[in-house]
Amino acid sequence: MHNNIGNKFITILNEENIQRIDNFLIKNFKNVPKSIIYKNLRIGKIRINNHKILPQYKLHLNDVIYIPKLYTKHIIQKKTISINKINFLKKLIIFEDQYFLVINKPSGIAVHGGSGIHYGIIESLRYLYKTTKFIELVHRIDKDTSGILLIAKKKYILQNLHKQLREKQIHKEYLALVKGNKIQHCLFTIKSFLVKNFNNNKKKVQVHAQKGKFSETQYKVIQNYQNMMLVKIIPLTGRTHQIRVHMSYVGHPIAHDKRYGNKDLNIKLQNIFGLKRLFLHSYKISFTHPVTQQIIFFHAPLDPHLKKCLLKFK
Repeated sequence: MHNNIGNKFITILNEENIQRIDNFLIKNFKNVPKSIIYKNLRIGKIRINNHKILPQYKLHLNDVIYIPKLYTKHIIQKKTISINKINFLKKLIIFEDQYFLVINKPSGIAVHGGSGIHYGIIESLRYLYKTTKFIELVHRIDKDTSGILLIAKKKYILQNLHKQLREKQIHKEYLALVKGNKIQHCLFTIKSFLVKNFNNNKKKVQVHAQKGKFSETQYKVIQNYQNMMLVKIIPLTGRTHQIRVHMSYVGHPIAHDKRYGNKDLNIKLQNIFGLKRLFLHSYKISFTHPVTQQIIFFHAPLDPHLKKCLLKFK
């Protein structure tokens, strides 16, 4: 059974509500499925100041949000997580203090729920840390990407880390297996504009000559194999699917990338080398601790499946 929330206008009058529009809606309309919220944002039914906006739009004081009728579940099942999942989640934690968490996210698990996914990393952590009032993602990585993910445990920590992100003070490095061969240890740079397109309700990011958001990625070859290479990738901007799109754009699609990669190559890598997931891993991050002001580094090792795959190339 379902009921609905009627049309309404909401004016942002409190600084506590200055956050992304999708996060604001998810927090304030808990009974509305996230898939409904994102669909209404995507097709422009939810509007701000009478303008269509993206889910990542950041609210400002005096913004007026128009909310159409949103269907909400009449019967809400109590959320529970099994003991096995809780223990699994605990093993992902690389570092924890009273201010933030660093976890090594596996491939195949979304950072947050929505579109049929009941529990992502953030919902699971909120269940695990029931007595902690504030648990929020500092940044996102794709569902199919593995590696380091930061989670803030206090709002002022989140704000500080967001400021470091905006000012490019957080340094991230990824490892990827890509098609092609190049000179080792030379630093290559990719610069482009990226635009988002939706086909059949599926989001795809594309390089555009003039419009979109400017993006920049650097990469360096660590090891050449037969028509494949292991590369270190440094994103200098943080656009959606940036690394995957950029590497495909320059002729080096990432292994087992089902959206931007090479289909024939993906089949070959799975059949011969047993690669069953996207070979993209966020393995290193450094930033200034918001409280101690010390520069700190974290490292997330490759999972055994990716290590095994690399050994077969040698």
